[in-house]
Amino acid sequence: MSEVTGAEERRAQILRLYYVEDLSIRKIAKRLGVARKTVRRDLGIDRRAPKPAQVAAPRPSLLDPFLDAIHEALRETPDLKAPAMLERLRPLGYVGGISILRDRMRQLRPKQRPDAFDVLHFAPGQVMQVDWADCGFLLPGVPRRVSAFVAVLGHSRMLYLEFCLSQKMGTFLRCMERAIDFYGGVTLVDVFDNMKTVVVANRPGQAPVFNPRFLHYAAARGFAPEACTPRQPHEKGGVERGIGFMRERFFPGRRFRDLDDLRGQGDHWRDTYANNREHDTTGKIPSLVFENIEQPALRPPKRASVDVEDRDHTGVTKTHRVRFDRNTYSVPWRLVGQQVHVRGDDEHVRVFLGPKLVAEHLRSWDIGADIADPAHRRRPQRPGPKKRSAHELPEMLEPMGEIGRKYFAIVAATTRSVRRETERLTFLVEIFGALAVVRATEEVMATGHVGVEYVEYVIRHRHRAKEAPEPMRLGDPELDATFVPEPDLSLYDEPELTRDPGKPRMETDHE
Repeated sequence: MSEVTGAEERRAQILRLYYVEDLSIRKIAKRLGVARKTVRRDLGIDRRAPKPAQVAAPRPSLLDPFLDAIHEALRETPDLKAPAMLERLRPLGYVGGISILRDRMRQLRPKQRPDAFDVLHFAPGQVMQVDWADCGFLLPGVPRRVSAFVAVLGHSRMLYLEFCLSQKMGTFLRCMERAIDFYGGVTLVDVFDNMKTVVVANRPGQAPVFNPRFLHYAAARGFAPEACTPRQPHEKGGVERGIGFMRERFFPGRRFRDLDDLRGQGDHWRDTYANNREHDTTGKIPSLVFENIEQPALRPPKRASVDVEDRDHTGVTKTHRVRFDRNTYSVPWRLVGQQVHVRGDDEHVRVFLGPKLVAEHLRSWDIGADIADPAHRRRPQRPGPKKRSAHELPEMLEPMGEIGRKYFAIVAATTRSVRRETERLTFLVEIFGALAVVRATEEVMATGHVGVEYVEYVIRHRHRAKEAPEPMRLGDPELDATFVPEPDLSLYDEPELTRDPGKPRMETDHE
């Protein structure tokens, strides 16, 4: 008992000498006749521990007089950048640089609390999440960025993956079609990122404005679209994790010859590994959960007719070309100046003049390519042709014959635009055929008038003409350029009318 008391008395003396009288360990050990190790043990000092660093007194900074202003600005605008803060401090007298200001703002900026996200659980067949992933320039010799269309079912985590060279509306809708076929049905809701093919505008606090064409597609397939809140990717965390998993596991170490090779490797990886692994979140096999639980809960899609082509409306250039998706395609030379509709899918590009198909090509996924059909070239001119005057029949309207020459000789003497007359009559010849246009032109001229609008009115409303079929192409430019006049059906008796159609509007307007 006395030994314990003596040890505690010694420790009390050591603490008094060290903290009150400020003696060193060496002097304390000498005065009490004990070892320095004993003094250190009683003081709780580990000799091996590093000595506390001496903190120098903080140096004054040029920013010290402006700390209150910095605090107030950051409190009002936490995201304020250092250049903007510098502009605010200059009028207050700050003469320092931006480096110390940036360092001090990094210390003073309010720390944002990390967001807490709930784990989302979806019933079978409830949600499919969809997004694009940009994969860069993957294919040798192809100057287009590769995009990955990724879709994930919310319950089973079953993944659909497809690689494309475009993110335009037509490509997007075709990918949606193939995803629906892959799953064998549709969910109640499809969740999308704010891509322009889906959402036109999505402002906080307001309902998103969906793309009308996409809304038509959603109604035709029978699902409700939903757009994520901007800058909130956790709302579609399933597809975000699917994209990350694809980048981490599919791409490393792979090489691709072309798009078909990329798609083939992607399909094989998706079907043999990605959907047969044990999912990190659910701990289950996506393909098994899909097959046994979620697929039976999917609803069969509606099969209403829907347009999934890329579309454009453009004019035919002087080189009888149309521009579509960064390439040019040829059309028949006689259509120069016409406005046409261009439609494209994964393999073909088709050009329509009104309802009539006038050209079709294999689609090019290059950039700046010119795709031409020899049959679209202009017929060779005879040696030494003279320049046509405005009174002469344009070459592209030669099928109109003598009536056409007479018509243009009169039109050139009026104030009408010969160019517009040429373009519109070419359109009517292409759509309804030369014979219908010639007959309507004769009828208009018999009333003492000229004008393509009158000719079109007679064709459409009086003769009830229907569009002529696309001419057969033989593949030989000389044979394709051969023109055979159509028979004159006016030699035959007109059919009996069951009722009086009344006077044409054209005649009543000019009586």
